[in-house]
Amino acid sequence: MLNNSELLARRSSATNILRQAGKVARARFTDRDFETESKGVQDFVSIVDRETEDFIRQALSKAFPDDTIMGEEGGGVLGQSTWIIDPIDGTSNFVRGIGHWCLSAALVADNHAVVGIIYDPMLDEMFTCHAGSGATLNGRPMQVSDTTSPNAALLGVSFNFQNSKGKVSRVVGDLISNGTSFRMLGAGALSLAHCAAGRTDGFWEGFMKPWDAAAGLALVAEAGGVVCDYGAASGFANGNAVLVSTPSLAPYFSDITGVVMPTSTGVLT
Repeated sequence: MLNNSELLARRSSATNILRQAGKVARARFTDRDFETESKGVQDFVSIVDRETEDFIRQALSKAFPDDTIMGEEGGGVLGQSTWIIDPIDGTSNFVRGIGHWCLSAALVADNHAVVGIIYDPMLDEMFTCHAGSGATLNGRPMQVSDTTSPNAALLGVSFNFQNSKGKVSRVVGDLISNGTSFRMLGAGALSLAHCAAGRTDGFWEGFMKPWDAAAGLALVAEAGGVVCDYGAASGFANGNAVLVSTPSLAPYFSDITGVVMPTSTGVLT
């Protein structure tokens, strides 16, 4: 297991790498200078995704040659210590000119996300954490919200057309029936970061790929939230359901979504 100084070094380096990559991606977004392809129904990829992932891969490999890398565009497999990266989460927003997208990187070791970094270049917001350190937004500590009532709560929701649309309809209907608001903003990783920052009270997606989920799960855990056991059934290799929440609302969101939640909070281990 990596010690605190090793985790801090990886967190600091990866933060700088994502900031550099994000500045370039933002310039490409602003100039609208890129080509786009479709990978499926409402599933897009741009040349900026691939170029950004290449940059992050090369920089992380140079800084930490013993770590392996798995990314959305370039693939890879889990090793003893693996970076899981999403060069642009929210590509559908990116290609449409909607400025709600982010870069995401997490270090997974022993089936736990022990470093989490999410960067929103449009707002210059950097969300970071490593195991046992707490979570920060632009260097300042952040915590999940203290909302306790379902009819005052806001749940981030995401889905894609490869998964059950019927389940999403049922969950949204139940939220509305209970007076709970929801948001579908098109960037799951960034929605997880917003939960960690206390802007929403939870986030759910019925199936989420590791590069979308890993960093945000780490952030919410370190910000004092309750996080599902995403790593069960090889989640960090293949994907799994995601549910995170403020402590008070975890039983409610668990009942609504059907995702089992632990009974206590705790920082990453």
